[in-house]
Amino acid sequence: MKIVKIITLLLFIISAILIVSGFLIQSANSQRLIGSGVAVLFLLVFPLFSYYRWKDKNLKDYMLTKENLDKMRENQKKNKY
Repeated sequence: MKIVKIITLLLFIISAILIVSGFLIQSANSQRLIGSGVAVLFLLVFPLFSYYRWKDKNLKDYMLTKENLDKMRENQKKNKY
């Protein structure tokens, strides 16, 4: 497995454990556990996951340019008939 994928999975598991333990353990620090789990999820896991999934993609394939709109219209016409 790639190192970014392993780190992302590990951080996701850590954040899930923090969130669940914050809900299950009723102590004075339960809100801190939930907050730190959510912070790890949004500040570390989501950017790493996005980087891992998009690093080898061509961004022009996903943009709405005139050429891509024309291709979509042609494909729609072909699929209608």
